[in-house]
Amino acid sequence: MTDSIYREIILDHYKNPHHHGRLDPADVSHEETNPLCGDEIRIDVRINDGLISEIAFDGRGCAVSQASASILTDMVVGRPVTEAIALSREDLLEELGIPVSPARMKCATLGLKTLKLGLTGATSIDDDKL
Repeated sequence: MTDSIYREIILDHYKNPHHHGRLDPADVSHEETNPLCGDEIRIDVRINDGLISEIAFDGRGCAVSQASASILTDMVVGRPVTEAIALSREDLLEELGIPVSPARMKCATLGLKTLKLGLTGATSIDDDKL
């Protein structure tokens, strides 16, 4: 696909995000903020037999952070928790399909960081290790 098609996909995910909202109750809820630009993502997860049975995100921020979180939720719903934890930054960027500048990398990976911190119970993850 061409870059323009991927850009359209990102804009569509931004304007019409998948799995957007809150899950109450949730087995896992975690929120992170990108201090550089103020983007915020909260991810709620329901787990059944080791699988992510439901996932939702809520937040505010730029098109890249919000669309990336929407795409991430599509990637992990129905998958084992262990696979979601093992997802890499490269996996997510490949799914995004557009080049992400170093200045926007934290925006693009905020959802992934939020999900991993929530699922693992860790207090921090080095952004370079995502």
